[in-house]
Amino acid sequence: MNKVILVGHLARDPEVRYTQSGKAVASFTIAVNRNFGGTPEQREADFIPIVAWERLAETCGNNLTKGRRVLVEGRMQVRSYETAEKQRRYVTEVIAQNIEFLDSRKQGGPETGAAPADMSSFGKDVFPDEEIPF
Repeated sequence: MNKVILVGHLARDPEVRYTQSGKAVASFTIAVNRNFGGTPEQREADFIPIVAWERLAETCGNNLTKGRRVLVEGRMQVRSYETAEKQRRYVTEVIAQNIEFLDSRKQGGPETGAAPADMSSFGKDVFPDEEIPF
């Protein structure tokens, strides 16, 4: 089984691009805290690259900014490519299947009564972007 669940803060704004076939793809990095030695002073962060596709990618691009707290559910992927100098490079990233916004975009604090932002299950015309409740 390949399942990853992460909670962290965006380290940078999402970058949304489109493939040649017109599919949206968003990439961003989240900082996930981990305790190194058990005390808050020794806390470190791992910076995890996240990739979201299609409607979920567009939602991330429209609603997420650096510093927002999110829960990402997805799968780990390792891919490789060759550089111009003929060197093999490996990239490890999380392919998001569900992203929940854990704080309010306006206040930076917890949302009250807001629904999770699982946009991967929404149809194209279920909610126009201006009617999404966050």
